[in-house]
This record gives sequence, structure tokens and C-alpha cells, in this order.
Amino acid sequence: MFNIKQDFLINEQIRFAEVQVITNEGEKLGKMSTKAAIDIAEERGLDLVLVSPNPENPVCKLLDYSKYKFEMAKKAKEAKKNQKVVEIKEVRLSPNIDKHDLEVKAKMANKFIDAGNKVKVTMRFRGRELNFVNQGKDIMNKFHELVENSQIEKQAKMEGRNLTMFLSPKQK
Repeated sequence: MFNIKQDFLINEQIRFAEVQVITNEGEKLGKMSTKAAIDIAEERGLDLVLVSPNPENPVCKLLDYSKYKFEMAKKAKEAKKNQKVVEIKEVRLSPNIDKHDLEVKAKMANKFIDAGNKVKVTMRFRGRELNFVNQGKDIMNKFHELVENSQIEKQAKMEGRNLTMFLSPKQK
């Protein structure tokens, strides 16, 4: 069962002396004492729910609270189902990568981008390879050209011994 936390005060939980009352159809009943509003709600077999806890003018609505809670849970569940979680996939390159290997890695990154994920491209420099950071940036730019339908979210930047770049799917 999908639970939603109770964030509305109902019936006897309402501590205001007077409240503005609205029916479940949207008809305004006017300002009245909380006790009288609770009595009207019980007459109709409904609950008095505080929808606007404004101290100057608190507003309550007459409705079936359990049904309302169920509908809110249903809406929240539907919204969660339609939500797309974007993952960050990583592709590792080396500064002395061959052309064919770069194309294979680009093909793999294309699959990630087409699936709607972001791609983190990392190039690790070891030892004397640190002298060739500019060549590494050129390889990263060439990699970006090979990966279709992508845009650079974060430019290639050195972080310690690693050169990293983020690619994301092109906005439609």
C-alpha cells in the first residue's frame, strides 16, 4: 500500500475558533464556529478538513477524507511512475587511444545517450602522459564529434590526474 503522510488537520484537530467553510462541490457556506462546521460535516457524513491554515482566515472544506487521501496517493504514485531517472554512465579513455578504439567507445556512448542517460567521459593520465594534456583535450573533442545527438554539458577539465567531460542528450 502506498502511504501519504497526513498533512491536513481534520475534525477535532482543528484549533481555530471560527473557520471559513466550503462544501466539496465548491459552494461557500461562510464563516462559522469550528464546532458548528464539524456538526454540519457529521450530518452529511463527511469530514471537516483544514485546507488553508491562515491565522486571519482559516479555510476548511467538507469532504470524505479517506477518499481524498486515496486519490492523493494515487496521483503521487502516477507521478512517480511517469518520472524518468537519468543515470550517469562513464566511458574511460586513455591519452594514447587508437582511432578504432575511440570509435568503439563512441558507439557505446551513443547507446547511452540514445537511452536518455548522461555520459561522463574520463581520461586518466599516468606518469609522463601528463605532459600531453592538450592532446587529451583534442581527443575529447574528437570523441564528442563522434557521439551524435549529444551536447557538452560540462567542458573537458583537469581534476587531478583525470580529464573529465560530461555529455548529455540534445534538447529537442
